Amino acid sequence: MDELLSEFSFITQMNIEWGDMDALQHVNNVEYFKYFQKARIAYFEKNSSEDLFVESRISTILASTECKFIYPLKYPDTISIGARVDSIADQYFTMRYAVISDKNQKLVAIGGAKVVMFDYDKNMKASVPQEVKKRILNFEKTKVEIV
Repeated sequence: MDELLSEFSFITQMNIEWGDMDALQHVNNVEYFKYFQKARIAYFEKNSSEDLFVESRISTILASTECKFIYPLKYPDTISIGARVDSIADQYFTMRYAVISDKNQKLVAIGGAKVVMFDYDKNMKASVPQEVKKRILNFEKTKVEIV
């Protein structure tokens, strides 16, 4: 499993809950986007950027997200989710995700997101703060493209 997540600087684990499954007895597609959201938030908590968002009132808004489903998940299982920032532009960054079933030792989904910086006081998009860029670049173990 380590090799499946080797390109990710951040990995978190979550338990599959019984309520994550749908009538067809596999994890519902909506749950994957919740897993991505939890991983994204935990990523920024881990690299200490979350406190910068609170202080500046410039934070993130999810602009778009995608998921490619590869193998079905079922309860009970634990998943490992890799998250990374793979590019940074002036007002946004993109993230990549990989979800691994610990029970099956398989890649079950990959995803991505475009995350826009937003100034909540001015109610408009904002530039990614320099300190946030710096923390991302120092945290990542793979090259981050500067767009």
